[in-house]
Amino acid sequence: MRTGIAHLPLHGGKAPAWLFQRMKKLAREITIIIVSDFGADEFLKRLSDPFWFQSFGCVLGFDWHSSGVTTTVGGALKEGLKGLEKDLGLAVAGGKGGTSRKTPSEIETFGEVFSFPQEKINNLVYASKMSAKVDTSVLQDGFQLYHHNFIFTRRGDWAVFQQGMNPDLKAARRYHWLSSSLKDFVEEPHTAICTEKKSTALDLTAKESKQTRELDVELVRDNFPALLQDLKRLDTLILPMSHPIYPVNFDVKRLDKILRKINEKRPEDFERMLGLSGVGPRTILALTLISELIYSTKPSWKDPARYSFAHGGKDGYPYPVQKETYDKSIEILSKAINKSKINRSEKIKALKALNQCSPF
Repeated sequence: MRTGIAHLPLHGGKAPAWLFQRMKKLAREITIIIVSDFGADEFLKRLSDPFWFQSFGCVLGFDWHSSGVTTTVGGALKEGLKGLEKDLGLAVAGGKGGTSRKTPSEIETFGEVFSFPQEKINNLVYASKMSAKVDTSVLQDGFQLYHHNFIFTRRGDWAVFQQGMNPDLKAARRYHWLSSSLKDFVEEPHTAICTEKKSTALDLTAKESKQTRELDVELVRDNFPALLQDLKRLDTLILPMSHPIYPVNFDVKRLDKILRKINEKRPEDFERMLGLSGVGPRTILALTLISELIYSTKPSWKDPARYSFAHGGKDGYPYPVQKETYDKSIEILSKAINKSKINRSEKIKALKALNQCSPF
């Protein structure tokens, strides 16, 4: 099972209406087949695999290497499965920009559809928020999140694919999460990472950053007077030229306020501290720099990316989308849903056609 990060070039524009309408239909039929034959949990596993996800985008006809494959596939899935959540036992929440901020309320709505107790809904909302916070504040790789999809099943299992943008690199990076393989929100939640090029990164999710995470909490909770003094020194500290991140533009007054708030809450560990309101990238970076420069901890400054891939749509590469062929695929897959019109072997054949695009 591979879950992780995909690094893609930024492309402008959007999917044309004629293509997006077909993407919705095809995404729906493929999803129904997989859920029907293998279960909703299997569909989550496939979405969490960046290689399969990219193949899925190719089958739907979008750009082979565009950042838009994330947002468009997410949108097509959400629109295509609308109204089928109860029957499939699968719900898609979130989306791009302002829509991503509606994720908690959408989880609430679909949780009621699945008759979840409030505690279970709260746990799903927490998972959604924490996955976004980790990929914003704990893994600081220069990519600002702007897209977040949270997909969950009737059993309460979930997957996340979310995307960040780096305008300077003219690139986007996709982050994949899967609840069944998650052991810890803050220590190596991504079991594999896909990217085409490295970037400068502070990776507090790395195992070698454990001491830093622990000291960050101790500084705020148990060593608070000294921390405030160190905070005032932060802007005057001189880092070695090889250091990848420099402490610029720290709002000391704002940090002081947030740190006092954390001190009052006295969190038990790093995850609980991260979950507090107001604790973001600057707070975590300030604590980490103080921890490293004054107390000699060794956080990971390596980009955790390890894999790379490429596939083949909308922009005409490796060939243009052929509307007649696309419509035929939708027709075939739609018929596969009706067992009186198509048998199991033909359904499996359709799924194999998708899998041939991917090393999944």
